[in-house]
Amino acid sequence: MPDGDMMYTILADLKRTVGEYTTATTEAACPAVRSMFTNLLNHSLQIQGDLYNYMQQNNMYDKPSPALKQAIDKEMQLMQQTQQQTQQFVSQKQAQNFQPQANAQAAQTSNNPYYF
Repeated sequence: MPDGDMMYTILADLKRTVGEYTTATTEAACPAVRSMFTNLLNHSLQIQGDLYNYMQQNNMYDKPSPALKQAIDKEMQLMQQTQQQTQQFVSQKQAQNFQPQANAQAAQTSNNPYYF
């Protein structure tokens, strides 16, 4: 197998691994595990970037075509809207979860004949 083909295979595997580490990082509930996956993600991104740069310098990987600023701006705007909607959704759900608990506590204390 030619070196370029082998490196392209490794690069593709690193891209997949980065995606899996990203998922694992976002789903980790334990701070120590989250930190470990974050470190693995950052290390894999560094290796992937170094390999890509090496391949590009040695004409083993075609340089991607430049992205149009207008397309990037549109994607950024969409991502910002999604982020705002997600934050609103989470805030609403947190408020809903808090309110029934507070109402239940109030009902318990008001119905309790020993509560002064």
